[in-house]
Amino acid sequence: MDTLQFLIDGFAVALAPQNLMFALFGAFIGTLIGALPGLGPANGVAILIPLAFTLGLPADTAMILLTAVYAGAMYGGRISSILLNIPGDEPAMMTCLDGYPMAQKGKAAEALALSAVASFMGGLIGTIGLILLAPVLAKFALTFGPAEYFALFMLAFATLGGITGKNPMKTVVAATLGIMISTVGIDNTGVQRYTFGILKLYEGVDFILAIVGLFAISELLLFIEERAGAGRKLIQVGKLLLRPRDILHVLPTTLRGGSLGFIAGVLPGAGASLGSFISYTLEKQYLGKKGHFGEGDPRGVAAPEAGNNGASSGALVPMLTLGVPGSGTTAVLLAMLISLNITPGPLMFTQNADIVWGVIAALLIGNLLLLVLNIPLVGFFVKLLSVPPMFLLPMVTMIAFVGIYSISHSTFDLYFMIGFGVAGYLLRKLEMPLVPIILGLLLGPEMEKNLGHALVISDGDWSVLWGTPLAASLWLVAGLGLILPYIVGPILRRRMRAAITEDAVSD
Repeated sequence: MDTLQFLIDGFAVALAPQNLMFALFGAFIGTLIGALPGLGPANGVAILIPLAFTLGLPADTAMILLTAVYAGAMYGGRISSILLNIPGDEPAMMTCLDGYPMAQKGKAAEALALSAVASFMGGLIGTIGLILLAPVLAKFALTFGPAEYFALFMLAFATLGGITGKNPMKTVVAATLGIMISTVGIDNTGVQRYTFGILKLYEGVDFILAIVGLFAISELLLFIEERAGAGRKLIQVGKLLLRPRDILHVLPTTLRGGSLGFIAGVLPGAGASLGSFISYTLEKQYLGKKGHFGEGDPRGVAAPEAGNNGASSGALVPMLTLGVPGSGTTAVLLAMLISLNITPGPLMFTQNADIVWGVIAALLIGNLLLLVLNIPLVGFFVKLLSVPPMFLLPMVTMIAFVGIYSISHSTFDLYFMIGFGVAGYLLRKLEMPLVPIILGLLLGPEMEKNLGHALVISDGDWSVLWGTPLAASLWLVAGLGLILPYIVGPILRRRMRAAITEDAVSD
């Protein structure tokens, strides 16, 4: 009953005219960002963070805006996958396998419509799972002490390989770099660290500058380098028609895909990519000869779309309840919460219940808004793909620069952001993952604080860090999380590439 009452209160927050307006705006902008190949939800949210500060939005409105952008970007990624055979982001990769063949057969409209419905169903299943699971996990997390939280942070870093899918050593180096950056400033004892006499660094590195620079600015530099030419020639999209029998045909697939995606999203380090892949491959195995996967089967479009949207909601569970992001995008959302002086974790469900439940209610509303937007306005989103990037890049750059300047009115911050952008560009050219840097920057201070508290309580005895059954269990899971992604991940990626190659050959 408490959960139901909290959800009702959350709807009161989400349905406030201002919050509803920004949810609609975020869903629209998120879909645009998702439709552009390569940007993805993490970059989209990072670009919109300065706008939230520029407008002086309250905490609940800002989080509703950014979560709507997150959900919208997950929707939008399917458009370029179906029409261009270019995934908008990694989770949309599996949608190419059957979405593009459907478009080649003149069924682009049907593929876009069904993918919108599947995305809605997946997001709905994921949000319902979030409502049911998050309060339970938050109550459990209240039993954590400093040693347990330190072990939890180690678990977060151990599972980074699953989030990034990169070389293990590069992931470790990136996470270490992020933790090193987090030590800049004045520590708890009043000692200056790595400030070099620069007054601006006494308070540490502003992670909003780091995020916008590493994600948004570096993405813009890559965008200029790789896609600065003219727009693309698209497959023509006819009139969108949704027949009830078509929806019923894919309904079981969306229910299975959304449920599998949510489970994958909750697992630390798994994320939407795994949710999309598992939903597609298991559905293909389940249907067997009854399906025509890789040849334009509508269920091959519905499964991964339901999976990645279910996973996007599932990834919010560890972020809201434990303060540990489950994906790159939730790491950016975590930074936004911290910048608003809100500490994610179990206490957030009591101290900031209006924000938590307002965001959850906004996810339910946002999924409905996205379905309503994506059916009649898909023609507009499609045309956006043919617009040359030279017209889009200045607007995105302006939003980032004006937003950052409006936070502190400091030109130093602009130069700092550009510096992070150039560094992010170089790191990405070296194929270094950026998410571990952000996670190290975000979790480093809390990790250091809990380590200090645990050692003070134990009078310097390091065994306190694994001295309780719960802490020992977290260390065990962290060990498994460190090893398994590098065993299972390559296998999954090989199978994914094999599936893509097999379908390409069969075409």
